[in-house]
Amino acid sequence: MSDLVIREIADDDIEAVVGLWTAAGLVRPWNDPSTDIAFARSSANATIRVGLEGGRIVASVMVGHDGHRGTVYYLAVDPSQRRAGLGRRMMAAAEEWLRELGVWKINLMVRAENHEVLGFYDALGYRDSGVVVREKWIDETKRFADKP
Repeated sequence: MSDLVIREIADDDIEAVVGLWTAAGLVRPWNDPSTDIAFARSSANATIRVGLEGGRIVASVMVGHDGHRGTVYYLAVDPSQRRAGLGRRMMAAAEEWLRELGVWKINLMVRAENHEVLGFYDALGYRDSGVVVREKWIDETKRFADKP
């Protein structure tokens, strides 16, 4: 078992977290990670947890809630550290944060073609709820040409 230390993100962590999310393939042109981090940090209903080994950020998870259900975003593990149980530990930290707030259910979104990640969540007990997620851009200035 690694010596992973999990704590809330700090100002000095932002650049490393953006780098981690980029290396993990989570960043998309229509979601600026720095903006997403600032938005999450501005709310009492969200947190970003980072996992450190030897003082270096090797994992993170963003989690929030709407007062009814929690939602997980940006679960990331350094590609060189994958399959070492770090993702599982970060998800446990996200679940615990929600549990402490009295939130009893978690939703998350995974791209349908990401079979490896779907398998990871299956192994953690997450199931397809049969719900179709729809989206609508209510601020077209945030939409990029390559996003349908």
